[in-house]
Amino acid sequence: MSNSTKRFLRALSGETLTPPPFWLMRQAGRYLPEYRATRTQAGSFLDLCYTPDLAVEVTLQPLRRYGFDAAILFSDILVVPDALGQKVSFKEGEGPVLPPIRSAADLDRLNLSGFHQHLAPVYATMAGLAKSIPSTTALIGFAGAPWTVATYMIEGSGSKDFPNAKGMMFSQPELFARLMALLTQATGDYLIRQIDNGAEVIQIFDTWAGALPEEQFDAWVIAPTRALVERIRAERPGVPVIGFPRGAGVLYKRYVTETKVNGVSIDSSVPLDWAAAELQPHCTVQGNLDPLLLVAGGEALDAGIDRVLTKLGKGPFIFNLGHGIVPPTPPENVARLAERVKNWKG
Repeated sequence: MSNSTKRFLRALSGETLTPPPFWLMRQAGRYLPEYRATRTQAGSFLDLCYTPDLAVEVTLQPLRRYGFDAAILFSDILVVPDALGQKVSFKEGEGPVLPPIRSAADLDRLNLSGFHQHLAPVYATMAGLAKSIPSTTALIGFAGAPWTVATYMIEGSGSKDFPNAKGMMFSQPELFARLMALLTQATGDYLIRQIDNGAEVIQIFDTWAGALPEEQFDAWVIAPTRALVERIRAERPGVPVIGFPRGAGVLYKRYVTETKVNGVSIDSSVPLDWAAAELQPHCTVQGNLDPLLLVAGGEALDAGIDRVLTKLGKGPFIFNLGHGIVPPTPPENVARLAERVKNWKG
């Protein structure tokens, strides 16, 4: 049991709380007019991630409106390849663009030498948040999981079926393993430094975990995540880790039992009864309202919220979405959700 006054940390230590603590992935973002105004001030999206005052401000904006139980560092999973020397840019309407890693020579150009120096603004944002968030709010640090970050590094952009990343995995296994080892090391370094600047919880986003068949899921989702969890436990004991292997289906159970995460975030496709029976006995479950119900609002939203609360609220649970808030979401629907979750009596 956690002796913390922060409900979020108590839930992650295994307590069942009514109402459960709640936050929403991408709670700081384009659906909020104040975010759009701050983003304009920053210039590019990456400039916003690397400008501590503005990154702190956008992190605090949803807390002021909705009183979430947790704040999450405002940054992006691709600051890691950027800091390793693979230049990242974001094109409006297209998403991230990177010079792809396809050969040993490409990989040789990446290194950890100026890594923390490059990420100093991100650590400054974390330290600023630790001072500015309410005393009852938990502070989440995060990173992309090695497999998910590797997909962007190898494809050079987002992808739906990852032909180059899977191609390297299957036909150049040694090169792929080298990239994954570098990412596991860099990600661990990055997360430890976030903790040293005030992060109380870590979330590992494996957005494309569901793209891998079972054997590769074991090797490239479970094994690197387990290594990160073990490193955090050894070097910064007491800091809980939430994993999010989106799209993992029945492999969620193996992910939970083999990585030993404290919490698992589940996507909207995971059946709630199954999650309660198969996942909650092993760790705290976080999720999993469909983000599009938050766009729809009204009675459909209320019914969806109640269903998640009813099915998962009997065990250790954190209310969240099955993925991030989408830009067309009306802010008043988020207010409606916040009110409903806070007033839940079980």
